[in-house]
Amino acid sequence: MKQRIITAIIAAALFIPFVIYGKVPFTLLVLAMAVVGFYEILKMKSISIFSVPGFIGLLTLIMLVIPTEWANEVIHAIGYSSLLMVIYGLVMLLLIYVVLVKNKITFDEIGFILLGAFYVGLGFHYLIETRSYGLEFVVYCLLVVWTTDSGAYFVGRKLGKNKLWPEISPKKTIEGFIGGIVIAVIFAIAMQAIYPFANGYVSLIFITIFASIIGQMGDLVESAIKRHFDVKDSGNILPGHGGILDRFDSLLFVVPLLHFLHLFGS
Repeated sequence: MKQRIITAIIAAALFIPFVIYGKVPFTLLVLAMAVVGFYEILKMKSISIFSVPGFIGLLTLIMLVIPTEWANEVIHAIGYSSLLMVIYGLVMLLLIYVVLVKNKITFDEIGFILLGAFYVGLGFHYLIETRSYGLEFVVYCLLVVWTTDSGAYFVGRKLGKNKLWPEISPKKTIEGFIGGIVIAVIFAIAMQAIYPFANGYVSLIFITIFASIIGQMGDLVESAIKRHFDVKDSGNILPGHGGILDRFDSLLFVVPLLHFLHLFGS
């Protein structure tokens, strides 16, 4: 626990200034975290990011993560009509590579690389887009994720008796799951009272409940992936916490969701 707290304090001290400032430094930091996250997920399946398919997957990831205006400049520079065409071209390269190496890398490995790029890339892309709408929305996203995680942990530890999904995550409980939602709602209401940013309390409460549930599902998805590949943590870049995916698994689900619900830019 002591190591987790120390790491969390140091990480927050490094991360928060980038969040506050935003702009290019924040974008580059998020891009760097996405690359590390992609490296972690490929490592689970013993695929090197420095291999040809790993590198093509990395290019796909970068195109998915970078802000829309950056992507448009790249598309214009290489003469493509849309980002979809660029992604399609990279997919074709991966499939052609399978043929060239005579199935030394399989189609299911190619599928894993592409799914990993979309899973990690789109989540971090929307984190960048969220910051462009305003600092308060990033703060809200982080608040929901962190309070849900903390609430689920402490409520589950104190009151947890019924296992939530033991096949995936043996320590999580139904009581913790509900507790995480309640704590997230309380903090969201407090934030709205201090700095109004949402269209009323009712919509905020429903959105926070939904976001908290989806965030916990994102956590379970990451747990399922790690259990499938028999690894404890996605990485070790954050002592006591694991890897980038271990810390941002919930956020990768929550941030796109809030865009789909049109919370931002309303």
